Amino acid sequence: MARFYVTTPIYYVNDVPHLGTAYSTIVTDALRRYHLLRGDSARMLTGTDEHGLKIERVAHEKGTTPQRWADETSARFRAAWPKLDIAADDFIRTTEPRHTEFVRELWKTIEAKGDLYEGEYEDWYCVGCESFKTEKELLPGNLCPIHLKPVERLKEKTFFFRLSKYEKILLELYARKPDFIAPKERRNEIISFVEGGLRDLSVSRTSFKWGIPVPGHDEHVMFVWFDALANYMSALKHGPNGEDLMAYWPKLGSDARAVHIVGKDIIRFHAVYWPAFLLAAGFTEDELPSQVYAHGFLTIDGMKMSKALRNGVDPVRLASEVGPDVLRYHLLRAIAFGQDGDFDHAALVERYNADLGKNLGNLLNRTLGLCAKYTGSKVGPGWAPTPLEDDLFAAVKIHAADAANEWDSIAPHRALEATWAIASAANQYVDRAAPWAAVKDADKERGQARVETILSTLLSLLGALSIMIWPAMPQKSAAMRKQLGLEPVEPRTGHDLFANLFALRAPGEAFSVGAPLFPVIDKDTEKALLERLVPKTDASAATDAAAAATPAAATPAAAAALSKNDAPTKPPEADPGSPMTRSLIAYDQFGAVDLRVGVVVSAERVQKKDKLLQLKVDIGEESPRSIIAGLAKTFKPEELVGKRVIVVANLAPRDFGGGFVSFGMLLATGPSEDLTLATVTGNVAPGARLK
Repeated sequence: MARFYVTTPIYYVNDVPHLGTAYSTIVTDALRRYHLLRGDSARMLTGTDEHGLKIERVAHEKGTTPQRWADETSARFRAAWPKLDIAADDFIRTTEPRHTEFVRELWKTIEAKGDLYEGEYEDWYCVGCESFKTEKELLPGNLCPIHLKPVERLKEKTFFFRLSKYEKILLELYARKPDFIAPKERRNEIISFVEGGLRDLSVSRTSFKWGIPVPGHDEHVMFVWFDALANYMSALKHGPNGEDLMAYWPKLGSDARAVHIVGKDIIRFHAVYWPAFLLAAGFTEDELPSQVYAHGFLTIDGMKMSKALRNGVDPVRLASEVGPDVLRYHLLRAIAFGQDGDFDHAALVERYNADLGKNLGNLLNRTLGLCAKYTGSKVGPGWAPTPLEDDLFAAVKIHAADAANEWDSIAPHRALEATWAIASAANQYVDRAAPWAAVKDADKERGQARVETILSTLLSLLGALSIMIWPAMPQKSAAMRKQLGLEPVEPRTGHDLFANLFALRAPGEAFSVGAPLFPVIDKDTEKALLERLVPKTDASAATDAAAAATPAAATPAAAAALSKNDAPTKPPEADPGSPMTRSLIAYDQFGAVDLRVGVVVSAERVQKKDKLLQLKVDIGEESPRSIIAGLAKTFKPEELVGKRVIVVANLAPRDFGGGFVSFGMLLATGPSEDLTLATVTGNVAPGARLK
């Protein structure tokens, strides 16, 4: 048994839960659930960060106290997560006594070791980040690069932490433990930052009062990040019921692993400041977090989330419309963890239909329907596998091992891809095994035995899938298992449910067939759903922007003041029947299309589809994309391997039937018998964007 401790960032109480915070928390919950399946003692922490200048100002603006504001906002986060099937083991608040007690002890320990000293500090300060910024970090106009708002010049007495002392120590840590920071882009970013030189860090404030007082120096409150980062340990040192849970921290517990899931905008605090604080407090290198994994930013329907556009998404409302499991699955599957991603409402429906409705849901429905027809909705006694079953089980066991490896690597998108490969293989197996034909065997006993073998095979695969989907879709897993006549997944410490996924069912076991788990969404339903879900952007903002771009001659007086040469020229009238006019799009619409260079690494024909090839295309992601393309009448599969093609990378998945789903599109022109493929010459790296 191993101990697995996984944490979300603690969310700042200047906002309410949104899709970005839900994404971090869903990923963290899914990781916890996966490790429970493997028999680990897994623990998840989330919570709220409640101190700092920003909170003091917001409370003042709202006419309330910082504590009351923190209480109200923290309660929203606590209430939101269960509605998304998130079951954290602990919810920490930085205003709780158990946390403040730990942070004060941490401060005193570091101070006693000589790594804190008093001084005066002056620099640019971003209230949104709650941190100082150097000149080279700022954008023109003294704007914070994260919040795009002007920073403030602050000068105050402070305590400094000797961060510069840990520059070489941290670089050596990163070299010895290359997986300490992930993904590699963030690791390279942090190494570059530290190599650029570390300055001693201001870790207290005297310009405001809403924070944890510095021991022995009540005029100072602690830097909000010194306070907040310590939550990962304070919640273990003083558990929710007062218990000591430090056995979940590396080295302090036997075979313990601690993983911080954070956004890429706060990676520096977690990968530089936090380990330096711990080292200064006397923790060894082996007693640091096992890994800090940063995910990217989310856009909504191709646009950055913005209060001005009012395009933020309430995850609880979204889950109430589509179901929490569907939302969880889409976020985990559609976004490559560690990279930026886009939440597209229409793509959610597309993926639901392709992956859930027509793949897994279809597999469950057709299997139980065949069982009802041929075995009376019970497991048949016959089991005589042929090479067809042997080959199938060999393939799906590889997919299951791939899924486990990807979960272990914190790549939920690829773990689910491998899981759904089993469902696709099972759907193809139904067509190849054809129980409806086998039952017509002239030897009725032999035909029935063959049908029972086929259905037992499918029931074994469905039982395995009902376990494998549990980290992503716990409610649907339980509903699926109920229809299969199985008890809900109940992980037990020390019992690895992945060890015997494909066990055969006992003859005579019965099923409880119910309504389809994933009814396909038709076009009318999709339209109505999207009308309810897609945020309405602020039309007045668009109107104001258009007005600002209009020449000043909006009034008769202004028009009269314009000379003939200054008057705006009228654009030539376009022919409304022209194809060019009919197809005009805005620049932003084109910018939403993600075109990338891809290298074809494999190609093979799709059985029973004379036009289609199944390609694996490297577009710079950690594993190649599966793309179904109608190229077979022009190209032999081997002719395409190694070609640099142009891929539409953010196209919604398309289901071609038979378990074949395409996750992208290649660009080509001409009739299907004489296609010209859009390609790129030269040694352009896979994943390079076209612009």
